Amino acid sequence: MTKIAIVADSTSDLIEEDVKKYNIKILPLRVVYSEEEEYRDRVEITPEEIYARFDKDIPTTSLPSPEDTINLFKQLEDEGYTHVIVTTISSGLSGTMNMIQNVASDFKNLVIEIIDSKALTMGLGFPVLEGAKELQKSNDFVKTVQIIKETIKKTEVYFVVKTLEYLKKGGRIGKVEGTIGELLSIKPIISITEEGIYYTYKKVRGRNKSLQEIYNLVKEKARDKMVNVAVAHGNAYEEAHSLLERIKELKNVKHTVFTQVSPVMVVHTGPGLMGVVISEYTE
Repeated sequence: MTKIAIVADSTSDLIEEDVKKYNIKILPLRVVYSEEEEYRDRVEITPEEIYARFDKDIPTTSLPSPEDTINLFKQLEDEGYTHVIVTTISSGLSGTMNMIQNVASDFKNLVIEIIDSKALTMGLGFPVLEGAKELQKSNDFVKTVQIIKETIKKTEVYFVVKTLEYLKKGGRIGKVEGTIGELLSIKPIISITEEGIYYTYKKVRGRNKSLQEIYNLVKEKARDKMVNVAVAHGNAYEEAHSLLERIKELKNVKHTVFTQVSPVMVVHTGPGLMGVVISEYTE
């Protein structure tokens, strides 16, 4: 009998309720302060704990450990799974997918499909969620993979940060222009290319205007079609909640998700990140 597991990495920012409801397995990336101090993302450290230390101690991040990945696949084998669908953070932003591919090649008894989301946060989370719903309905491996890939194509990520300092420091700046603009209080709205790297979608002056522009984006995308929308934030709860309430009032918004970005994401964006993920809704 076919038994299929759905796996996402911890940058998916899926809320705990959905992880449990759809039995989604989460593979944690790692937050590293030193050789002696390393934590599994969302398992052993929270975003709040990172913010509390930001003034004096900014960590680095690392892929899921090969050991954790091996243990997960072994556990799935032991539990009788025959097929595994793994969806990862963009390969343009992390080596996670590559590492999992290397580990997966040793598990000959499992049929393992590894999908590059070309995104992160709920840009990864929404496709996994739609795949998990399909899996519950049909238990069809091929169809579930197809739904995840189709949802990736219909999902867009937009966000703004208070400063580009953290993206620069982490080497994740991609095609985002910054430096001079920061002196003029220009806040780039950042999105992700089809290759899965950051780029400047639009330049806006000032925080308030950038948040308004993000709302306008959702409004525009929801004008002629039904969409699911996630609001993701990094230590910007009040602003994010206010944005969520406005988005909920838009007529073509079907479902909303409110989430805080994972500790690994926090390291690269810094406090004050505000983002939306817009995913076309289909029955």
